[in-house]
Amino acid sequence: MKIVVISDIHANLDALMALPEWGDDLWVLGDLVDYGPDPREVVALLRSRAEIVIRGNHDQAVGFEEDTRCSPRYRQLALETRDFTIQSMNGDLTRYLQQLPLHKTVERDGKKFYLCHAVPSNPLYEYCPEDSDRWVQEVKEIHADYLLVGHTHTPFIRKVGSTTVVNPGSLGQPKTGKPDACYAVWDDDHFELKQFRYPYNETIQKLEQLPVSQQVKRDLETVLVSGSLPQQLQR
Repeated sequence: MKIVVISDIHANLDALMALPEWGDDLWVLGDLVDYGPDPREVVALLRSRAEIVIRGNHDQAVGFEEDTRCSPRYRQLALETRDFTIQSMNGDLTRYLQQLPLHKTVERDGKKFYLCHAVPSNPLYEYCPEDSDRWVQEVKEIHADYLLVGHTHTPFIRKVGSTTVVNPGSLGQPKTGKPDACYAVWDDDHFELKQFRYPYNETIQKLEQLPVSQQVKRDLETVLVSGSLPQQLQR
């Protein structure tokens, strides 16, 4: 069985449509919306195609009109694109975001997978990088062979005790220093991190049409291409 795992699509339909493989199962680790130009299309497509979808903090913010709890500069990007996203969605798609689970445990081929957006103890908001000591405690609480997380937009695979922690990175807004979309594939009891080029210039053209401030447009384009804002403004 081949499982494709994606996360942090952020309304980037161009990246999603260019995904080179969908596997036998498609699992989504949250943040379908915000930042990007095509939230309605992304949510509708993933609702119809993905076997498992987890709720992220941006899905929470759009679904319930809440704060994403990002840093000040990213919060402005999130607020302005959240308002656009809410206006773009219909009631059915909004309810879909509201009803997404915060975490899920599943078994495939005798292996146990625990899925959440951030970390098991704080599934929406905790920002936990690859080298954090916190993973030692987090894996103790779930008793799984694999812990699948997103949120940081940076891909990694790390063995912690008997659990393998996998972050596929971001499909729609990667923080790797380049715009290539990131995802992960599980096949034959083995995870592989992958990246692919997509027509991100088309996404930038769509960002230019968003009903947000010019500064937010520039910042969204910068993050899309480079993966970050200037160092002093990062969260």
